[in-house]
Amino acid sequence: MPWFRRQQPLPHAVPNAPGVATPKAAAPSVPPSAEQVLRRLEWTVLRRLDGVLMGDYRTLLRGTGLDLADLREYQLHDDVRHIDWNVTARMQAPHVRVFTEDREMAAWFLLDLSASVDFGSGAQRKRGVSAEFVAVLARLLTRHGNRVGALLYGAGVEKMIPARASREHVLHLLHAISQRAEHPPAGPQATRLADLLQAAAHVVRRRATLFVVSDFISEPGWEKPLAQLATRHEVVAVRLLDPLELELPDLGLVTLRDAESGEQLLVDTHHPGFRKRFAALAAQREAELREALARAGVDTLELATDDDLASAILRFTELRRQRARLAAGGGLPAHLRKQA
Repeated sequence: MPWFRRQQPLPHAVPNAPGVATPKAAAPSVPPSAEQVLRRLEWTVLRRLDGVLMGDYRTLLRGTGLDLADLREYQLHDDVRHIDWNVTARMQAPHVRVFTEDREMAAWFLLDLSASVDFGSGAQRKRGVSAEFVAVLARLLTRHGNRVGALLYGAGVEKMIPARASREHVLHLLHAISQRAEHPPAGPQATRLADLLQAAAHVVRRRATLFVVSDFISEPGWEKPLAQLATRHEVVAVRLLDPLELELPDLGLVTLRDAESGEQLLVDTHHPGFRKRFAALAAQREAELREALARAGVDTLELATDDDLASAILRFTELRRQRARLAAGGGLPAHLRKQA
């Protein structure tokens, strides 16, 4: 049976008893448009991030080009990698190179929109978290003239959206994500995340920042393509997860359905031994996944369906800022050492 993260818990089917009225079906809700989603995020998440991200998006991302601007004597907390050893030998004192950073950059979102991201134990699904993250980051970048593009994966790599810089382009990207949700593929389809990563290696030629947005529920073999991308680009793994994927509550008899294969299994979640084994397997998979992402040399941002998006982005930004200080010779605060 595939891992539970591909599975959707369903109430155990019980026929209606005689004399019991069947509840009326709720009226179908109209999904919000891309404009409505982006406007809501601009008023909620983006307004919270403005003024908190010191230096704006530069605390999260860097440009791709560096121009030599000056030479000066080494100071405390300077990056030792910028020491000019020839000048140091001539002047008999350590000197470092000072660079002017090219702030213009391109970002690509590698979006896993397979059936497993439709899971959500609460009001929010992983697909919704993915769309909101893309909207916020894309809007942060395009406000400064930077370009964003995307590769959409469903039943294979289905669409490539070229990198452009405008609010209208962000709306186009959100619309493409919502269209993919409204037209899921027919029949079972296993996720091969390696295909998405290999396609990105061919599409994104110049150095860029890549956000791999996925729940990483996939066929094996994605670790090597991810590590190869990280040698050429700045790669951030944005992992989507739901609390129910880590620990099962006591729900009694439930039917678990694999969202990608359609396979169903009736389980008794009331049994404490079953819940314990499930939690142990989930913890093991968590450890293996985090180890694989660390070996690939990528930073990881975890987005849970019950988490606050702005808070998660701020935590990730603070971690990257502290890592930059550590690389420059500074220390890492105690409350961030376990996350590093």
